[in-house]
Amino acid sequence: MTALETDFKPFKTRVEDALANRTLKVAIERTTGTARLKRAAAVSTWPNFAGARDLGRRIKDHVTSNLDHYLIEFERNAIASGAKVHWASTAEEACEIVVDICKAANAKSVTRSKSMLGEEIGLPLALEKAGITRVETDLAEHIVQLAGDKPSHIIWPALHRTREEVAELFRKHHHTPQNSDEIPAMVRSARRQLREAFLRADVGISGANFLIADSGAVCTVTNEGNAELTTTIPRVHIVTAGIEKLVPSLRHAMVLLRLLVRSATGADFTQYTTFHCGPKRPGDADGPEEFHIVLVDNGRTHMLGGDLNDMLRCLRCGACMNHCVVYRQIGGHAYGGTYPGPMGSVLTPELDGLAGSRDLVHACTLNGNCQQVCPVDIPLPTLLRGWREKSWNEGLEPRSVRRALWFWAFAARHPFLYRMATAVAVRVLRLFGEAGWVRSMPMAKGWTSHRDFPKPASRTFMEQYRAAQRRARK
Repeated sequence: MTALETDFKPFKTRVEDALANRTLKVAIERTTGTARLKRAAAVSTWPNFAGARDLGRRIKDHVTSNLDHYLIEFERNAIASGAKVHWASTAEEACEIVVDICKAANAKSVTRSKSMLGEEIGLPLALEKAGITRVETDLAEHIVQLAGDKPSHIIWPALHRTREEVAELFRKHHHTPQNSDEIPAMVRSARRQLREAFLRADVGISGANFLIADSGAVCTVTNEGNAELTTTIPRVHIVTAGIEKLVPSLRHAMVLLRLLVRSATGADFTQYTTFHCGPKRPGDADGPEEFHIVLVDNGRTHMLGGDLNDMLRCLRCGACMNHCVVYRQIGGHAYGGTYPGPMGSVLTPELDGLAGSRDLVHACTLNGNCQQVCPVDIPLPTLLRGWREKSWNEGLEPRSVRRALWFWAFAARHPFLYRMATAVAVRVLRLFGEAGWVRSMPMAKGWTSHRDFPKPASRTFMEQYRAAQRRARK
């Protein structure tokens, strides 16, 4: 079953499917486990990481506080470099602009470097409807496209696929498939397949990690070099970028680049960090003849100055996902939106509406790991609590939930009743315990279907606390 097929299922059903998929858990832990170790090593060798993190936060906050100024400055300098700047208020408008540029160039085939904004605005579908052949050139996105999937992670889109599954996909779809399941052989097979697409593409489409206001340049960060082949060979290069990607200068971009890369992959720097500044000039050996930049709002100005203003700092590094105890169990597709994990649980209600995504804001333990590892200190747990409060105030919570919380609040306001209830609950739970674990229990399928529930202590915390006090007085 592909990710596209899961879109039509309720959130809880998607979660059940993910929890029951043992292969998925292996695939997730292989990548996120490595990412956590590498990030920890990178941060431990950076003496002033905390200071850099604070500086990164202040840079992004400064930009959002002066967004109008930097947007005007960026547009002016980008046009001066020969670029054509387009403004899109909505996802639909952004897709229309990109498709119109492709049609004006008589494009039959386009290559695309990985861009989550493209996924956010629905660009792949828009190109398909326009009859334009799209080839994803990032290796992971290439895998996702062959499988008919959606990305499951913003840095490793094919994280949900094991090496063995990828090998089978390549054998099925590549013109000259590999004769080995080893990674180098599969990479060579993808290189052969994609090289043809690079050479015949009429248009190359990329995203942007940063937009440099004082030069009008666009910065892309990749590990494979596919962005450079996507943006250099075709006659036309189109950049789609959210307006929050702005930074004042190259100096500020370098601060954020160091934070981004260490948080995303644990490296000091990516293999390919490229600054694109306008189309090909006389004397240039290569480059596009046309350079278009589509600046996309799609709800960002609505977030500006509001409860979600902090979310505009997001560098799209994926660290919050790698350290999220929920994401590591269910993967990205279960979230249903463009952006998975903690940052997705905050953004999806804003992009798609709270009524259809309220389950996401409750799919969090609020343990704070995501904020702790965020390179620009976004208070994700606080933002999720804000969505929960809004869901409650707008009456979106089911009647059963509201009634259960009323009973809990009533008991919590009456200490004797609360202590009596917890004492009974502890003793009942212990009846189902075996070797330190509760493996099944009536009316608790959600807790025990895919995990064992720890057998509770024989007494509640308050009972143990009072007993300790009595011993201390003796």
